[in-house]
Amino acid sequence: MSQSPPPENLPRPVSETVPIQDHEATFDILQESVLGLWEVVNNLTRIRPAKRDRYRVSIFGSARMQPEDELYAGVRQLASELTMMGCDIITGGGPGLMQAANEGSVIADPEDLTRSIGIRVALEFEQAGNPFIEEMYSHRTFFSRLHHFVLLSDAFVVVPGGIGTSLEALMIWQLLQVRKLHETPLIFVGDMWADLVSWVDRYMVQAAPALADPADLSIPKCVADCEAAIALLKASHAQWQKRSEL
Repeated sequence: MSQSPPPENLPRPVSETVPIQDHEATFDILQESVLGLWEVVNNLTRIRPAKRDRYRVSIFGSARMQPEDELYAGVRQLASELTMMGCDIITGGGPGLMQAANEGSVIADPEDLTRSIGIRVALEFEQAGNPFIEEMYSHRTFFSRLHHFVLLSDAFVVVPGGIGTSLEALMIWQLLQVRKLHETPLIFVGDMWADLVSWVDRYMVQAAPALADPADLSIPKCVADCEAAIALLKASHAQWQKRSEL
């Protein structure tokens, strides 16, 4: 009685060696291994953090702003007010507005009741985290770093920034759009992000055929300044506290 050949999608037996010169077989092994690693990552993402004692706010913004810039002071004050509410502050851990947020967290917390957190990525031109980080995480890839922000955060605030800040803002927007995140505020601070939402409206929602749904425009809350962002976060924090008490 003849045996049926094994299904093509079964992994290659470990005992079967493959010479490096066999490019096709080598590629197959690499592909199987990478897909297997992705499956491990996907499975790990099913694990959710235990209920936290403190509300955590991630603040995304430019690494290029200097302490003498007006916006630096505004972001520092934003983080300080959130810290006095009992919130942890999370940033990318670098200079500029990330440092402003971590600094605001530290100066508003002399008794060390909250945490100033940095989630770094390895970059040749930014070797060290800013001096106001109390809890540091480091990543080699932007993918794992961005996913770490999602796992740790209860709210996201996007202040002015460049390409990296835009990547972070759009990723959180997209996760909320496809409902991979729920009840998580995304707050855009400043004209540049209001203009981005207007651009999405013009070129995606109003396009024919439409490339996005009108409801997508209501996901980020656009505000003019950090003070308005604080008001929205106070309301969200109060709701989070009620849910935590259940």
